[in-house]
Amino acid sequence: MAAVVFGILALSTLSLIDAHGGGFSVELIHRDSVKSPFYSPFETNSDRITNAVRRSFDRVNRFKPSSVSTKAAEAEIIVDSGEYLLNISLGTPGFDVVAIADTGSDLIWTQCKPCSHCFKQDAPLFDPSKSSTYRTISCPARECARVGRSSCTSDGTCRYATIYGDGSFSYGVIASDTLTLGSTTGRPVALPKTVFGCGLNNGGTFSEKNSGIIGLGGGESSLISQLGTSIAGKFSYCLLPTSEAGKSSKMNFGTNAVVSGRGVVSTPLIKKSPNTFYFLTLEAITVGTKRIKYTGSSSGSGEGNIIIDSGTTLTLLPSDFYSQLESAVDELINAKRVEAPQGLSLCYEAPDDIEVPDVTVHFTDADVTLKPLNTFVRISETTICFTFTSYDIAIYGNLSQMNFLVGYDTEKQTVSFKPTDCSKS
Repeated sequence: MAAVVFGILALSTLSLIDAHGGGFSVELIHRDSVKSPFYSPFETNSDRITNAVRRSFDRVNRFKPSSVSTKAAEAEIIVDSGEYLLNISLGTPGFDVVAIADTGSDLIWTQCKPCSHCFKQDAPLFDPSKSSTYRTISCPARECARVGRSSCTSDGTCRYATIYGDGSFSYGVIASDTLTLGSTTGRPVALPKTVFGCGLNNGGTFSEKNSGIIGLGGGESSLISQLGTSIAGKFSYCLLPTSEAGKSSKMNFGTNAVVSGRGVVSTPLIKKSPNTFYFLTLEAITVGTKRIKYTGSSSGSGEGNIIIDSGTTLTLLPSDFYSQLESAVDELINAKRVEAPQGLSLCYEAPDDIEVPDVTVHFTDADVTLKPLNTFVRISETTICFTFTSYDIAIYGNLSQMNFLVGYDTEKQTVSFKPTDCSKS
């Protein structure tokens, strides 16, 4: 029987077995693209950058252990507004959901009927009663334990709770259903019995355009972990520059996600707690010819001292190290320094393009040379700002990752970088 997926009549779908044979790719949409429900034609590119910086600092609260409640009835699943979106279909027949692709969280979740308290969303809510493949998960089941600190109802149903640094929240039941990803081959990929959260009580600072999250983290409940051996632990993405708002790129899975060829560098993934986050080891940053050894006192200078995250905009570094980096950059720029807006640290008056120094990020075994579009961003017609700033947690953000093919291999425990024109990938 034909099924409507993403508003298109799909005559057939790829199974996980088919996907395992050749891998698959899905469309990755920047939240400010004209293809995104978040798109506003009244915003300038500078407006979008400023808003992304603000969201970035709202988001990083999730990375602080203090922002996570330790009550037994709450699962350690922290999600927030990311920057890139995926179209998915949930249930049988398929129900369209536009969800945030988030490497900084695990659980896949969406608002569901009957909702006792839901934040306003423009799209209809998912109705489990209309899906023939929907099943709730019971507490003895292994799928319940994978979510984290879950809780049980009197009838044995597994429940989850998420808490946010800004006071937002989501409570609901853990269930399973068929999740379908659109594929760039034209044949969607069906993932039966995918475990997800059906949100029944949600509130806070969520956008009306958002109805859910696709967790791509390293925890057991994430999409990556649930795909498991079918993708051999491999996924990759290519993040478009902010100037390419009308276009989309790809997120690849399985054999399609292998990053190879000239210019590829790879660095080890470090296993640390919590296993949701992808930890790398930053050894130094070179500005021009000056190499600055990483000695961040807040996050440590040992292995796994920085998180790579697709949803955080800026690259954040401990203040003691960042101050050395900023000084080195400032010494090599011949322009008038101006006051930086909140969230940024180093800005210049630049009505026209100016020459900025070369910056190379040295991870273990991988030197990643950034381009000007990675290191400086225009926030107004007359002002550009450095895309690195100080914070008490080290995070390698998405502006630093733009126009790189970034590949994760959770079996070999590596992350690879390849300079790429993402608009042509």
